Amino acid sequence: MADKRYTMLQACRETGMTYEALKYYCNEGLVPEVGRDGANRRVFDEYHIQWIKDLTCLKKCGLSIREMKAYLALCLEGPSTIPKRKEMLSEKKKALLKEEEAIRDSLAYIDRKQDFYQSVLDGKIEYQSNLVARYRK
Repeated sequence: MADKRYTMLQACRETGMTYEALKYYCNEGLVPEVGRDGANRRVFDEYHIQWIKDLTCLKKCGLSIREMKAYLALCLEGPSTIPKRKEMLSEKKKALLKEEEAIRDSLAYIDRKQDFYQSVLDGKIEYQSNLVARYRK
């Protein structure tokens, strides 16, 4: 799996990460054991590409750079840290579920308002706004 080599730009294309973001992640030590070519340019292999994709997922899950570093450190320690990693992801999942609930509530509010406005536009109901009535007094 590790035979193919990628330049920074190729790694960016493979992972969907921007050049600046990948460089930052590398400089922060989030992509371990990146090799260099004869011109001192970073060279990635398939393992790096998969790990960078994992980092992208971890970021989307809401992990901060510090948390990603902690997660990486645990991964590098080996299988004995699996319970810690599992707990870390479990906590992020709980936070994401709360965010999901808040988004569902917001979408439901928008749907109610859209239905209300459509009913007004269709002439089914008369427009009334507590806010406008309050400030027109």
